[in-house]
Amino acid sequence: MSLERFRSLVRCYIDKHQYDSAVFWADKVVTMSKGDVHDVYMLAQSLYHTKQYHRAAHLIRNRRLDKTHKAGRYLAAKCLEAVQKWEEALNVLEGCDESDITIFQPRIEEMKLEDQKDELDRIPLQNVESSMSLLKGQIYEALENRIQAAECYRQAIFEDVHCYEAFELLVKHQMLTADEEKDLLQSLPISEQCPLEDLEFVRSLYQSILKKYDKPVSTKLADCLISLGNNLDIQTNTAERHYYNCDFRTSYKITRSVLESDPFHETCLPVHIATLVELKKSNELFYLAHRLVDLHPDKAVSWFAVGCYYYLVGKNEPARRFLSKATAIDRLYGPAWLAFGHSFAAEGEHDQAMAAYFTASRLMKGCHLPLLYVGLEYGLTKNFKLADKFFSQALGIASSDPFVLHEMGVVAFHNGDWETAATHFNEALGIVQNINSQTLADKWEPLLNNLGHVYRKLKKYEESLEYHRQALILSPQNPSTFSAIGYVYALMSQFSKAIDYFHKALGVGRDDTFSVTMLTHSIEQYIGEMSPCTGGSETVPDLEVVVKEEVVATTEKSNSSLDMEVEMDEEDSSLSKLLM
Repeated sequence: MSLERFRSLVRCYIDKHQYDSAVFWADKVVTMSKGDVHDVYMLAQSLYHTKQYHRAAHLIRNRRLDKTHKAGRYLAAKCLEAVQKWEEALNVLEGCDESDITIFQPRIEEMKLEDQKDELDRIPLQNVESSMSLLKGQIYEALENRIQAAECYRQAIFEDVHCYEAFELLVKHQMLTADEEKDLLQSLPISEQCPLEDLEFVRSLYQSILKKYDKPVSTKLADCLISLGNNLDIQTNTAERHYYNCDFRTSYKITRSVLESDPFHETCLPVHIATLVELKKSNELFYLAHRLVDLHPDKAVSWFAVGCYYYLVGKNEPARRFLSKATAIDRLYGPAWLAFGHSFAAEGEHDQAMAAYFTASRLMKGCHLPLLYVGLEYGLTKNFKLADKFFSQALGIASSDPFVLHEMGVVAFHNGDWETAATHFNEALGIVQNINSQTLADKWEPLLNNLGHVYRKLKKYEESLEYHRQALILSPQNPSTFSAIGYVYALMSQFSKAIDYFHKALGVGRDDTFSVTMLTHSIEQYIGEMSPCTGGSETVPDLEVVVKEEVVATTEKSNSSLDMEVEMDEEDSSLSKLLM
């Protein structure tokens, strides 16, 4: 009878995922080999695969593998982590577990420690230190000690630069700011652990995973990643960059292609769902959400898709119900928390929206978006001092995000600080144009219009008209842009052109009260300036034009989830819009 043949049989059944058969034969091999350490470890692995976690942990600790070898300690901790015995698992990992004193130890006293270590060297597990650090981080995160968890993840990837899981958790769970992520990548000992020819490849792969929404970035692949152009992960990263560059159509085209190849690509699904919401493809989102729920009801992304569908069609109450289910499955699922806040914001429930955003901010320390949205809500309640405070905090995390700079410009505009507003708006536009040098996305139409408004405040009417015309190119049927151009012409006393643009504004949006008021005023002024017709009486009736100063409140509609009240009068106006 050959022990090696039965050992090979156990490994074969593990490879074929027939774990019950593996457990059966591994148990017999342990008995025949009189408790050979390698065979005990293989039996514990088989028990782990059959989800007999308590039994596997007991076996390892009973044979003291957790005291004599790191691989045994790691597997015992994995078993305890699987049954949510967090503190006990940490004690095992840290080598300070005392509970095994009362456990029966049948043969460890008879074995020589040196011989046992020689046998343990046969266990086929390398660089277990990184895996132990990763597991320790996951346990700390389960205990809501996110600071300690982040340190463990850092340690894991320093011990093994190929430990993608640790790097992904740091990025996915928003534990680091964008600058901290870049510093981490630069400090990794890649050159020490990778061959020279792999160095740039590994570094560029990790670079493609880093935060993509702190500022618009180029979507061009690094030269060393060209060979991975058809890789679905790389395509998803590219689609995500297009999404945060506000190129939703290109992003949708890529994500749809990825999901055609792999319908349940976990990284691609949230990006695809977000593009469907932005492009208002409710039917497609409906079918995707129902398919995900049918096949993966235990995944947070499935219920996130359902919640996004109801949010898109304006049914915010059921949207919140399903988004809550997503956060119940995965309490760290950031997109669901943000969408939960958006559903309240869409109904003007500012306090509840901010509560959701504050929760998201607590869970996503390295992400500036929750702070940005809190600032937006304070802006809507006219509390511009607090709005500016949160925008400044968001800017501290993402100093080059044009959305944050735009919102700070809006606050400065409301505070009457036209120069500061112009500075913020121009800085935001410069960042956007640095990536999209030829054409801007439709999403940036409010930024161009706001530049027009602030230059009108500064009485730079030609510059104001130029920005409004650029905004009109991005959104040709926006009545607010027509009325803004008409208003500038009125201030320049070019009433004929002003009348023309106010007519265009009313042709698109006939309920525009400001355009009606200004059209009446412009016509009266234009009539007063007209010379009498040829051959008519030279006596011109003295018509006294009385124009009362009044403030007309309108509500601007944009691609944002937020609406801001806009005040316009004879002398000035402030058409402020907010972007997501």
